[in-house]
Amino acid sequence: MDNELLLIDRIGVIKDTIKKYGEDKCYLSFSGGKDSTILHYLIDIAIPGNKIKRVYANTGMDYKAITAFVKEIASNDDRFIILKPKTNIKNMLEKDGYPFKSKHHSEMVAIYQRNNESNSAIKYRDGDYNFNSNKCPNILKYQFENGYDKLKISDKCCFNVKEKPLREYESENNMKVCIVGLMREEGGRRESTKCFVKYPKGMYHFHPLAVVTKEWENWLIEKYDIKLCDLYYPPYNFERTGCVGCPCNIKLQKYLDILEELLPNERKRAEVIWKPVYDEYRRLGYRLKNHEQITIFDMIKGGQ
Repeated sequence: MDNELLLIDRIGVIKDTIKKYGEDKCYLSFSGGKDSTILHYLIDIAIPGNKIKRVYANTGMDYKAITAFVKEIASNDDRFIILKPKTNIKNMLEKDGYPFKSKHHSEMVAIYQRNNESNSAIKYRDGDYNFNSNKCPNILKYQFENGYDKLKISDKCCFNVKEKPLREYESENNMKVCIVGLMREEGGRRESTKCFVKYPKGMYHFHPLAVVTKEWENWLIEKYDIKLCDLYYPPYNFERTGCVGCPCNIKLQKYLDILEELLPNERKRAEVIWKPVYDEYRRLGYRLKNHEQITIFDMIKGGQ
């Protein structure tokens, strides 16, 4: 679809949805990342002068540049609400488990650790579980062995630090629609994202960007001169943000290398938060270089 036509289509969808439920019943889940920032401006393009709240759940694990970016916007826009972290990250990860590889993999391992006869976990392990052609890599199948308890794995991390505070906000403010910047093009679980989804307790999630592409987003950014967080520009050139050093990032080594060079304190923070996962990644040579994979060039670069 032509860029202008897709913009007209998205504007219409946003207008119709918000008109149906009311501005006071809708809010934007604002992460400070590229997609939610674009959605923030797109809502204003669709409904000039709207009073829709932008709610940022500060996880305590976001890049400092993201938090600063959100605070900067919020200082000139009273629609922004910043929820303070309520969870002790270290205690939460040790108690509930660490994310490993992806949310889906983490969920399947957690299910198996609770019940090793789980049909869905076994199918995922054996490659028979058809979730967007996702299956367990051979190198990680050891996590489905009976008695494996070296590392507690779970997909609860995002829920505990971000989704749970937002659910509390929804309940306290009688919200009906959470507007989220999810795109099918990003793959994984998001490939099956619907534009409108009903959740328990009469809550809905609205995904206006589900059908757009990154190319379209870049076009919109240029057309309306949308400013993103500094991390998306040189010298960082991040493609996505999220939690600092998140183990689910398939380009984790690349991001850690950037942090090592440009934001060393963020690199140290990531190493502390995710140490058990990083240690296992390096032991396996999975996503992160293990000691045998480190070359003389890495040593020179790192000053070792």
